[in-house]
Amino acid sequence: MPTGHTAIIGCSDEIIQLTKMLSLCAGSDASILIQGESGSGKEVVTRELHRLSKRCNESFIGINCAAIPAQLLESELFGHKKGAFSGAIADRIGRFQLAHLGTLFLDEIGDMPLELQAKLLRVLEEREVVPLGASAGITIDVRIVAATHQDLEGMVSRGEFREDLYHRLNVIPILIPPLRQRRADIPELCLYFATKFSDKRSISFTPETLELLSKYDWPGNVREVANLVKRLSVLSSSDSIDLYNIPDALLPKMLLEIRNDFASKVSSHDHHVEGETQKISQSAPPNDSSDGFEEESELPQPPIPAEKSNACSATEVERIIRLSQSINQIPDSGIETKNLLQEIETNLIRAALDQSEGNVSQAAKLLKIGRTTLIQKLDKHRND
Repeated sequence: MPTGHTAIIGCSDEIIQLTKMLSLCAGSDASILIQGESGSGKEVVTRELHRLSKRCNESFIGINCAAIPAQLLESELFGHKKGAFSGAIADRIGRFQLAHLGTLFLDEIGDMPLELQAKLLRVLEEREVVPLGASAGITIDVRIVAATHQDLEGMVSRGEFREDLYHRLNVIPILIPPLRQRRADIPELCLYFATKFSDKRSISFTPETLELLSKYDWPGNVREVANLVKRLSVLSSSDSIDLYNIPDALLPKMLLEIRNDFASKVSSHDHHVEGETQKISQSAPPNDSSDGFEEESELPQPPIPAEKSNACSATEVERIIRLSQSINQIPDSGIETKNLLQEIETNLIRAALDQSEGNVSQAAKLLKIGRTTLIQKLDKHRND
C-alpha cells in the first residue's frame, strides 16, 4: 500500500469522511460509482483510489463517455481489428486492454448510449472483451470506477439507463458533496491553487478576500476555484490578491454582489462604531496620564493592575521580538520606536491570521480587539 499525502484538498467533515471511505474500499476490486456535480473532483477521487489500491503500479486509464461520438465509443473501449469498418486501417487496442491489471475510469457513464450499455454489461460479467472485427475474446482484469453528475436512479426509472448495469456499477457508492456544502475547504483550495499557479511568485490572499470567497457558492465547484484563482494570480499586480482591487468584469456576478454587499455592511458598521466611540469619549473623564498611544480596542478597557502590568515574562518578550523580525539589541545609533511598534503589530496580526486560517473574527479574538478594529488595521497596513 503506498504512503504519502492525499491528493484530496480539504479539512471539512465531508472530506474527512470521504478520505476514510477511500481508505476502506481501496483494497477491494469491487466496482465503484462516484456521483457528484460537474467540477467537484470525481477524477481526483478516482486517481486517489488507484494510488491507494494494490493496482497502484499498473495503468490508470480514463475515458469520458460524453466526449466521444457514440459510433466511436465502442472502438475506444473494446478496440478493433484492421478492416473491421471503413477507416480501420490498423488494429487498435481498446481502453479495457490498456487498463489490464490497473484501473479503468468511465467518466460521465450516464451519457453512454443504451446499446453500448448492454455490451459493457457483458464485458463486466464475463471479464473479457471482443474487439470489433475479432472472432475471439481477450481476458481482462480491471478495476472499474464509473462517475456521473446525473441522477442515475432517475434515469433508470425513466428507462434511460439499464438497471442491471446500474447495480453492477453501484457496488460501492461514493457521493462527493458540492463545494457550497463544505465551505471550510474553500480557503485551503484557494491557497493550494495559488501556489500551483504562482509562476515562481509567492501568492497569498487578504483575509477579507478569503472570507468573501468562502461566502460564494461556487456553482462550478473545485474546477471553478482553479480557474478563478489562476485568473486572479495572472492579473493581480500584487502578490497579495485583494478582490477590491480586481475589476468588476473579471469576477462572477454572484461573487461581485457578495463583495459589494460586504463592503456596504462594513462601511455601515464602521460609521456606527465611530459614533458610539465618540459618545463614550465625550462622556469619559479626561485622562492626564495618557502616554500618547491610542487605545487599541473599540471600547475603553479596564485599567491594568500594577502587579500585572510588569508581569510580561522574558519568554513573551523574546516571542514579540521574534515576531517583529527585528534585532535583539538596540544599536548605538538608536532605533525608530514607531516603526518597530508598527512592525510588531503587523507580525502579530499576521501570526493571528495564520493561526486562525484567515478567519478575521477568530484572529480578532486572539488579539483581543474588535473585528472592525482589525479590519481597519489591515487596511492601514495595506495602504502604508
